[in-house]
Amino acid sequence: MKKNKNTIFIANVLFVVVCAGLFYFLWSAPPETTAHLPTDDDHAPFLHMKKKEAEKHCGKCHSPKGIAPLPADHPPKYRCLFCHKREQGAGM
Repeated sequence: MKKNKNTIFIANVLFVVVCAGLFYFLWSAPPETTAHLPTDDDHAPFLHMKKKEAEKHCGKCHSPKGIAPLPADHPPKYRCLFCHKREQGAGM
């Protein structure tokens, strides 16, 4: 019986240590630095669309020959609204 209580105690301590480590890891994450989707006239039509529908239109302006091309080191270009969040309440 004593061995069982020790095992439960060790498991509980291990659980608390793992949870504390996970909490610290998430708490120390850097702040979000990616710009939100602009709320200007050019982007207004996309604020109320579903994400995947709106992302289909990003390439028209943000292609190499578009109005506002993306830098060469930009991450994958097919999930724009995964990083560039819309303002709260828009298109949710």
